[in-house]
Amino acid sequence: MIAAVGGRMLVRLDDIRVTLSGQAILRGVSGGIPAGKITVVMGTNGAGKSTLLKVLLREVAFSGQLTFTCGHDHSHPTPSQIGYVPQRLKVEANLPLTVRDLFGLALSQKPWFWPGAGLPDAALLDHLAYVRLGREALDRQVERLSGGELQRVLLALALEPKPELLMLDEPASGIDFVDKALYHERIAEINQERGTTVVLVSHDLDLIRKYADHVLWLEGGVVAAEGTPEEVLLPERIAGGRVV
Repeated sequence: MIAAVGGRMLVRLDDIRVTLSGQAILRGVSGGIPAGKITVVMGTNGAGKSTLLKVLLREVAFSGQLTFTCGHDHSHPTPSQIGYVPQRLKVEANLPLTVRDLFGLALSQKPWFWPGAGLPDAALLDHLAYVRLGREALDRQVERLSGGELQRVLLALALEPKPELLMLDEPASGIDFVDKALYHERIAEINQERGTTVVLVSHDLDLIRKYADHVLWLEGGVVAAEGTPEEVLLPERIAGGRVV
């Protein structure tokens, strides 16, 4: 039984279905994402957690009803509507791409190598400072960043220009314990300071119990449970290593 969730929903999902390469991934997902809250999507392996984020980004074909209540057209989401942090970023080891270059590629309205393209250093430093990185990170090669540093750079990019929905797909995967704690704390601060709605794929039970307002538990391509962490994280549900 799906628990009722109070407050306004930013997103409503009704019978969302996705089939990829002939395999049903989402089999009728229904639920909601509360506005201004932190929602964690979790569940069993292969349940469709990452695919659900791709549905919100309109990156995969789906059937069913996806409704945003903000009043904006989400048929082709823009960075001002949705910020996205992937699980990992693949960068060629021999490509000398710096953090400055990455910002230029992602945010410039011109090709990043054009004169005058990119953001002024002051603006770049403001973005980095917001995720607790300093000037020394600006000209470092992306592939030489630690896992925690790279995820904070990607978070800074996802936060420009202040999206109403921030989505993160297991962003702390591969980050050490100290960086992981700081990273999750920053996400919670962003939610509180800006009122940004956050959707986070994770299986970190400590994170969920500490920061999540709302949990969507996927199992077999459907929402098997929805509600607060206390309502969803029942001992019988998480026993036996089923959270992956």
